[in-house]
Amino acid sequence: MKALIINGPNLNLLGKREPGIYGDTSFDQILQALKDCFPSATIDYFQSNIEGELIDRLQEADGKYDGIVLNAGAYTHTSVALGDTIRAITTDVIEVHLSNVFAREEFRHNSFIAPHCIGSISGFGAEGYRLALDVLKNKSENRFFPRR
Repeated sequence: MKALIINGPNLNLLGKREPGIYGDTSFDQILQALKDCFPSATIDYFQSNIEGELIDRLQEADGKYDGIVLNAGAYTHTSVALGDTIRAITTDVIEVHLSNVFAREEFRHNSFIAPHCIGSISGFGAEGYRLALDVLKNKSENRFFPRR
């Protein structure tokens, strides 16, 4: 399996930023744990605080990965452009959020990217990334469970 994790704004501050919400683990630590959990996988990583760079990276990744795990941060709730990009590419994208966005401020309950992703995972902390990669691995091995 070859996967790309893309993190949006402020996720470079994981481990420092609001640890009560986002935890005290840096993304470097999370990424290493993911690579340990999926030793036969290639897991690439990209983070940017700039919306256009996230769009460029999604477009560049299209067709080169079995799937993309996207935590768009606050752009989830504001970026029609990111949603349009996900809709335009053919590579599967899974939306991930560390916190339960539905237990937070009302504006976080809306996602402009979710309708274009194959699924969304929210509220399980760093475990959400592992769950998303597990789905992509199962899909790449044709072990994906059909929907009821």
